Amino acid sequence: MPSFEQLGALLDPATTVLLTVECQQGVVGPGSALPELADQARSSGALANVARLVAAAHASGVQVIHAIAERRPDGRGASRNARLFRAAERLPVQQLTGSTAVRVAPPIEVAEEDLVVRRLHGLSPLQGTDVDALLRNLGCRTLIVTGVSANVAIPNAVFDAVNRGYTAVVPRDAIAGVPSDYTPAMIHNTLALVATVATTDEVLACFRRPRRAGRV
Repeated sequence: MPSFEQLGALLDPATTVLLTVECQQGVVGPGSALPELADQARSSGALANVARLVAAAHASGVQVIHAIAERRPDGRGASRNARLFRAAERLPVQQLTGSTAVRVAPPIEVAEEDLVVRRLHGLSPLQGTDVDALLRNLGCRTLIVTGVSANVAIPNAVFDAVNRGYTAVVPRDAIAGVPSDYTPAMIHNTLALVATVATTDEVLACFRRPRRAGRV
């Protein structure tokens, strides 16, 4: 675990962005296409912790980006080159553009200043999306990665962030995957090797520090 001083040095509001990954109603909401994942996100407290982090980011001037996975009703541009994509096409709930399923799920609050980035293909919130360009334009140096799933999208986001030169911070209790014991194993054996792993409370404590001058 990093010290408060070490973590605080990484989380300057002027150069930090909070990313929520696939925290959408069709993934983590009551009518999820993936009920086991949705249940884990809620019962573990991960979704509530994402909401706490988003609220604190709004209060402290940290930029929030919501990464949403969706598909067109006609499927144009969607990836089909992996088993996961083909299985998703058969799910009873589809993440269709413009539908309730692709809205950010409660209790997360979306503020006017938040950015919402939607992708039609692939597994990563960064690769092939606008997220990287937005981060660079925002002057981001540290990316806080939250959301689901620890199985696929979260490690993709962390690896892509590190490969692009950002420092990744992962609040261990603000991500979720299935089964329940997979997330701590992924964190310990993989994410901790490339990211700074903390807790939601530790990140919140850094957000509550006296604010420095914000972005111009």
